[in-house]
This record gives sequence, C-alpha cells and structure tokens, in this order.
Amino acid sequence: MRRNEFDQPIGDPVAWSPRPRVVPVRLAGSHCTVEPYDVSHLDGLVASLITGSSPRIWTYLPVPEMTGRAVLGDWLGSLAEDPSAVPHTISRSDGRPVGVASYLRLDEANGSVEVGAIVLAEELQRTTAATEAMYLMARHVFDDLGYRRYEWKCDSCNLPSRRAAERLGFRYEGTFRNALVYKGRNRDTDWLSITDAEWPESRDGIERWLEPGNFDDSGGQVEPLEIRRIPRRVSQSVGRLAN
Repeated sequence: MRRNEFDQPIGDPVAWSPRPRVVPVRLAGSHCTVEPYDVSHLDGLVASLITGSSPRIWTYLPVPEMTGRAVLGDWLGSLAEDPSAVPHTISRSDGRPVGVASYLRLDEANGSVEVGAIVLAEELQRTTAATEAMYLMARHVFDDLGYRRYEWKCDSCNLPSRRAAERLGFRYEGTFRNALVYKGRNRDTDWLSITDAEWPESRDGIERWLEPGNFDDSGGQVEPLEIRRIPRRVSQSVGRLAN
C-alpha cells in the first residue's frame, strides 16, 4: 500500500477528470429497447405493470399503491422532473412498454451513478430481454461515458433483487441499517456495485450469455449467466477437467 510523507496509508493515484453527466438516451438491443421515459409510454406501462402484473411487483418500492393510470403517471412524472433522476422505459422488440428503470444519484465529478426505481412487468421478469436491458444501461455508463462506479441498492428483504444484481456481476458492499421508513415499515438497504475494473469481466460474460448459440429452439438458456461470466480460459479448463 502506498504511503505519504507522514507514513500514512493512502489510495492509489487516479488520472481523472469529470465525465459527462448522464442524460436520457436510447439504447437498442436484440431483445429490447431502453429509451427515455415519455408520457406516450404511459398507457402501455399501465397495461403491463398494473393490469398485466400482480401488485407484488411494487412491494419493495417506496411508492404509493399503484391503483391506476393517474398514480403511475404521477410517479413517473416526478422522476422525469427530478434533476437527480433519469427515468427510462424498457420495451419489448415489438415496441410494447414492459418496464422502467432509472439512472439515479448522478455524480459525474466522481464517475458514479446508480441504477434504480426498477419495475419489471411479470412477463419481463427472468427473461433474456430483462438481462439485456440491465446490460445496455451498464454498458452505456462504463463504455460510453467512462464512469468508475455503478451502484445497485435494494431492501435487504428483497432477495430476488439482490440475486439479480449479483447475477449481473454487482458485488455486495454492506447493509445500511434503519436506512428508510416506507409503507409503515423499516428498510435496511443492501448496497452493491460494479467498478470499472470489474466491468470488462461482467460485460464479456453477459455478452457470451446473450449469444444466440446459448439458447435452444424454445428460447431456454444452455448455460446460466453465472457460468458464462467465468473467464473463457477458466471455463475451458473446467470443461476439460469435466471430460
């Protein structure tokens, strides 16, 4: 570890300058499109997130009870008007809006941003399109904007959210106890992140997982993302040992 002239341990040097601020952007993939939220998406989001999904998808979000178009529109409108949030709509390849996700905690000076306010319709959950949407948003932050840190936070009771983050390569950093009070209950918040040093391995693994050859004729995965994230040279050695 480096030490200064007072023999105190200090961090590694970083050649750094502030990066561009995160702004709304359209990101197109093979299975989905991520685009800036617009009120024209609202009816489609009502159909997928409220009419077409169980209220359980809203359990861990600090939002009002989603009873209809007006409430959903108010929430998404407040995100769009918040200077610290950049909400996006996730649409299927046929153009149907089926989810939302936002860039939050924008910090271009230090190269850090969070992905949050994520709500996926039940039809989108655990699909290739859902994985691709999160990949597209992360790739934009690291590869297009050159950020150093990408954050994910969730209620510590929300194990599916934490598992989804870890599957994508986010690493658990710790739990902020008694972090929030929402819906009349306590929230301990789990913090996870990917750094720019970790991103290439996560990116390569997700890209290998998304390859058409990793899916059978019915669309089922051949190998899970956790395996595909293992560096090629390691996975090849594992394969030889298994044979």
